[in-house]
This record gives sequence, C-alpha cells and structure tokens, in this order.
Amino acid sequence: MTDSHFPLAAVVAADDLKLALCLAAIDPAIGGVLIEGPRGMAKSTLARGLADLLASGTFVTLPLGASEERIVGTLDLDAALGEGRAQFSPGLLAKANGGVLYVDEVNLLPDHLVDLLLDAAASGVNHIERDGISHRHAARFVLIGTMNAEEGELRPQLLDRFGLNLALDTQPQPAQRAEIVRRRLAFDADPQAFLERWQAQQDELRKRCQSARERLMAIPLDDAALEQISQRCFAAAVDGLRADLVWLRAARAHAAWRGAEQIEPVDIDAVEDFVLRHRRRHSPPPAAQPPQPQAQPDNSAASEQPQAPQGEGQWGELPAQVQSLGVRREPPGFAKKP
Repeated sequence: MTDSHFPLAAVVAADDLKLALCLAAIDPAIGGVLIEGPRGMAKSTLARGLADLLASGTFVTLPLGASEERIVGTLDLDAALGEGRAQFSPGLLAKANGGVLYVDEVNLLPDHLVDLLLDAAASGVNHIERDGISHRHAARFVLIGTMNAEEGELRPQLLDRFGLNLALDTQPQPAQRAEIVRRRLAFDADPQAFLERWQAQQDELRKRCQSARERLMAIPLDDAALEQISQRCFAAAVDGLRADLVWLRAARAHAAWRGAEQIEPVDIDAVEDFVLRHRRRHSPPPAAQPPQPQAQPDNSAASEQPQAPQGEGQWGELPAQVQSLGVRREPPGFAKKP
C-alpha cells in the first residue's frame, strides 16, 4: 500500500459505490464503472483506493489532453531513427494492465478516445495497426470514469458501453459530512499513522476481493439467472443486449463476493440499479404495450344530424378585405446605345 492513497476501507458511507468498484475489480470484463457527481465528492479518492485492492496496485491517470498515440502506443522513434528498426513504444493502456485506469471528466474526452478505452476494457486486449507496426498486448484493467453532468453529457452510445453507473449522494447527512472531514484531516496530518490504523480493514477488503476473483470462473452463468435478467431487461425497455450480458456478469461477481457457489436472486437484485440506471427507458417497448381498440365512426348517427351550414362555428372569422395595390410602377426606360 502506498502512502498517497486514501484507503478505500476508510471511506465514509458510499457503500453502493464501493461495492460496484469491488465487483469491477473482481471481473474487469464487466466493462468499467462510471461515477457521476458534482465536484468535491471524493470520486478520485475512491478510484485511487480501489488500486490498493489489486495485486499490482497500479493506478494510471489519463489526462484529458492525451493523444491517441499516448494511449494505445506508437512507433519508438529512437529505435526507428537510431537503429533503423520498427519497435513498439507502449502507451497508457499497457501501463495500466493489471491495475486501474482512471479518467476524470470522461465526458470532456473526445468521443473516439472514449470508444477506444471502452473497447480495450471490454476485450482485455489492445491491438495496434499503425506506423508500420502490428502489435497486440494484454490490457486488462479496471476502467473508472467520473463526470459532472453539469459540464456536459456523455453520448448515449458511449454511456451504454460503461458496465456500471452510479451517482454519488450530493447531500450527505451532517454527521457523515463531519466524519468525512475528520478522517481527511487525520490522513493529511499523518498519512502513515492513518494507514496503519486502517490496515486491518483494508487487508480484509483486499483478501475478500482476491478470494472472489479466484472462485469467479467456478460459478456457472446458468440459464435460470439469465432468464430472470432477460425478462427484467425487456421490462425496462433497454436497447440492445449489452445490459443482459453485463447484468449476468455483475451478478456472478456479486455471488463470488458473497462466497456463494451459484447466482441467486439476491445477486441479481443487488446489481440491478448499477446496470439499468443509465440504460432504463421510461416507456415499455412497443411489443409490451396492449393494442388500443380503434373507434369506428357511427355513420347512422351522423346521417340523422342536420348538416351545419358552412362557416358555423368559425368564431371570429372575418370576410376577406380588398387591399389596394397602389399605382403600378413601370420599369425605368434607358435609351438604347446607337
């Protein structure tokens, strides 16, 4: 554990967010976590604390001004110019392998870079074909993105590709606020003493995540759980099938987190809001709406009613007024050239 990271176990409240981060650490294939909230809500503190629960402890921050070459890697110019050979220079995705890749204000990042990050997070592989280089390397990391919706929304196509989505409580209770400030002041005053005080709880959290990762693949993705999830996704009117897949993986990760051997209804319920928060639509799909009977006009009743004279019921209608067009203007005449 490094003394620069506030321990995740010491974070006050935010239990749902801590659970979602742990599930993403147990199974990175879930596709990352998007955290929404205003400034000053310790979003980066939570992301940094998650890195201490992983074996590598790697925490990589992606700056907003990073180029595509800096992210995926590119040609090593020193080797190309000095030795005349093509050599791959790793980028941030290679550095983040086995750890956490943190993107603050991900909604301000160019869309094509967000798409690139989500591709690598979902596949666990970074494939580069550029500058005469064909290279593949592992890129299994936990993608954590944060955003403040007041500064701009994330496109729905990219929002859907984040596995889990949570919003921080913007108004914690006064007692919680005071405890948050108290712990932060204690950490800033003496980081080493603070870390030692929370060492036991942090070790327990780390061991629980490690044990869950070890038993994850032994838990089957059974049809019974999939059927429940698919029906709920249909009822929520989500677009596409990504929600079904993410929900099933997140439920399995939650079962591993509990130490269970199979997915149970409690696991499906526990992650429902994480998966559907940014995918749920308010209206049901067209197939789920009952058909509305169409009213047939009653011609017999209409024939018995006398026809109303034209213009009746047009309240406020005025007859057309004759407008004077004035004197017609003739185009000016110019003498022809001889």
